[in-house]
Amino acid sequence: MPFPPSRPHEEAVIEGLRKDPEYAAELLNAVLEDGDQQELMLTLRRLALAFGGVSKLAEQAELNAKTLYRTLSVQGNPELKSLTSILNAMGMRLAVQPIAHTQPEPALQSA
Repeated sequence: MPFPPSRPHEEAVIEGLRKDPEYAAELLNAVLEDGDQQELMLTLRRLALAFGGVSKLAEQAELNAKTLYRTLSVQGNPELKSLTSILNAMGMRLAVQPIAHTQPEPALQSA
């Protein structure tokens, strides 16, 4: 039985992100939680490709395409305004959530 043709991993990842925007959002949240800047930029580049490419995304985000290419590079460091515009063009947004901490029980005072 012949094997189906294979394709590059990166291509399969990008297609998966394109087909499942909820997964794309979960992936981005996980990367943001880890706090790794390089991983964030790689994920944003993959998402840009999944959502139509950098040029199309730049147009939708009302950003300069050349600037967006630089912003999404390994050395990129997008400003909050740019990141918000990029995510908005992908149909996503940033959100803040409290970190779950275990709160100690308040000490009982004796009367």
